[in-house]
Order: sequence, then C-alpha cells, then structure tokens
Amino acid sequence: MREEILSAGIDIGTSTTQLVFTRLFLENVSPGAMIPKVEIVGREVVYRSQVHFTPLLSPTMIDATQVRALVESEFRKADIRPEQIDTGAVIITGETARKENARQVADALSQLAGDFVVATAGPDLESIIAGKGAGASKQSFDKNSIVVNLDIGGGTTNIAAYQVGEPIDTSCLDIGGRLIKFEKGGTEVTYISEKWYEMTRRMGMPVSIGDVLSRSQIDSIIQRMVEILEEACGIRPATDDLAFLVGRGTQDMRRDYTIDQICFSGGVAVYAYDEMPSVGEFEYGDLGVLLGRAIRKSPLFSHFSVFDAVETIRATVIGAGSHATDISGRTINFSRDVFPIKNVPVLRLTAQDETLPAEEMIRVIKEKLS
Repeated sequence: MREEILSAGIDIGTSTTQLVFTRLFLENVSPGAMIPKVEIVGREVVYRSQVHFTPLLSPTMIDATQVRALVESEFRKADIRPEQIDTGAVIITGETARKENARQVADALSQLAGDFVVATAGPDLESIIAGKGAGASKQSFDKNSIVVNLDIGGGTTNIAAYQVGEPIDTSCLDIGGRLIKFEKGGTEVTYISEKWYEMTRRMGMPVSIGDVLSRSQIDSIIQRMVEILEEACGIRPATDDLAFLVGRGTQDMRRDYTIDQICFSGGVAVYAYDEMPSVGEFEYGDLGVLLGRAIRKSPLFSHFSVFDAVETIRATVIGAGSHATDISGRTINFSRDVFPIKNVPVLRLTAQDETLPAEEMIRVIKEKLS
C-alpha cells in the first residue's frame, strides 16, 4: 500500500535563501509476511519558492528575524501549514554556515517548521546534497560511471564525485561569485573575503576594501579561480593555492579515479550554462556572472563531457527537500518514553568506509567529526 508524506527543504546559503516542498511516495517493497521494508518510490516537487537574497545584519551575523519572516511568507504562498510537514531539512550552507549565529537560526527555523533534520551543513554534506539535487548521483547510476558535480555558489564551490550513484569523494573550495563585492554600478570593492584578500597578495595584486578594480584585475582574479577549479578536477597540476583554498573541515579531492562526466550547479552555474545571456556582467555587484561565463570558455567544458544539471541554482534546496530523506522501514517496536530524539549529531559512512579495518575507521570517523 502506497503512502504519501510531505517534505520541506530550506536552504540558507551565502547568497540566496530558498524553500521547496516535495511529496514523497512510500511503499512496502517486502513480499508477504517478511519484515516490512519501506522505500521512497517516487518524488514530486509541489512548490518552489522565489530565490531570495540571504538577509544579513553584518558580515558575521544572519538576520534571524528576516529569515524567519521570509520562510513564513513562503509557507503562506504555498498554502501549506507547518503542521502539514512530515519531514524535511533546514540546511545552512556555504559561508553562511560560518556566521556567528548560524546554529541559533537553524534551531529557530526547525521549531517553526516541524520535526526537521537541522544542519549547519558541513562541506561534505552540502556537496553530496547538491550533487543529488543536480542529478549527478542519478547520472552516474544510470550510466554506470563516475560523475562529478561542481556546485558553485556565492562563497564556496562544493564538489562531489559519484560512482554508480554512490558518493566516493568530496571537497569544498573557497571559490564563489560573492567573495568580492562591488558598489552598485561600479567596481569599487565593498567586501573581500579573508582568503581572497590573501590570494590577491599571492598574485601580486593586493586588493582591499575601497579599491577600484580595473577590468584586467577582475579578469585575473576570475581566471585564477577557474584554474584552481581545473586543478581540483585534475586537468592542471595541483598548486599551493589549491591547498590554501580548500575549506575548513574538508580535504582536497583524491583524483585517483577517472572522471567520465561533470555537471555544474549553484547560482554561478546559471551563467556557466549560459541560461541568462542578457544579464549584465556586474548585475549583482559581484563576480558571479563573469565567473560562470569564464568557466564555460575553460577546459572544464572542453576536456570533460559536460551534461546539463537537472537543477542549477536550486540544486541544494531540491537535494535537501527531495533526496536527504531516507526510510529504514524495519522498525518493529519503539518506546515513546525515548523518542523522538532531537538534535542528534549525524555523520555518514560510505559503503567503502564500512569495509575499513577498525583503526582506519576510527581515523575516518575522527576526520568526519572535525
């Protein structure tokens, strides 16, 4: 007998905040009198919110009041009440996950929206969710191949490699469209991230807030970002800059496998796929449009077989709402005195991790917890 549940995904990213509501179809796939095995046999996205700029109080603080108001507004537009939601995820991603009050914002939203998975997403989780939302996981399963997704947002690039549908490698780089911001209509720098403040010094062209950049300076910065993405994917020799830009709590890609196909997601992917050719180069007062267009002209598009992602800017929120839910289906008894258990830290072991010797597994678990 098929059942339906309503899932919600809320993604609060460096640049944008989005919601998605998805109907999940569950079915017992075990025959006869065997212990039930319930699986998700279908998914239907029933509402996609407007893409909102993430409200901030300062470079280090999320505007929790505005975020909550934004989420409440989208619930009303979708004509869905919080108590109708059966499951879902609130994911704070990218540079926003590093804000001082990120966890408090996630907790407040989880109380608004119901019994959610709440995560200030680490880079591994964000990479995997984005790759699923983009369709990289399914593509690798369907083609029996290794597929890599690069999810390029405002503050980070999350990379996930899939082999026959399973994640085998992840990384996160401090490369994104809003790591340098400009005054509206000009190229005077109003914000530069710590990493790229240092990177421009490594490049011999130090950039600070208040500097007015020439087009050649901007092109040099974008070109270096693209080259480091190429290094991460193994089509350029890895440099010290790549190691420097690997995000906190993650690692560089292993590059000990052959990539069959790649795809792109995130806001920058819209311009890598040339989905909005008429948008001005500095439409959003940042590097995003130019970075996407530079990627399209780079060896990333000529060296690899590139396929169109199922989702680009919405990949993470679709992944959170549609793909981050799994059903064990085998529980036969539980005590209400114990459940529900909330705010339990979770980490994911891959099938390969589970085959490791005990000492090696301890090391892997420690890395995932760091």
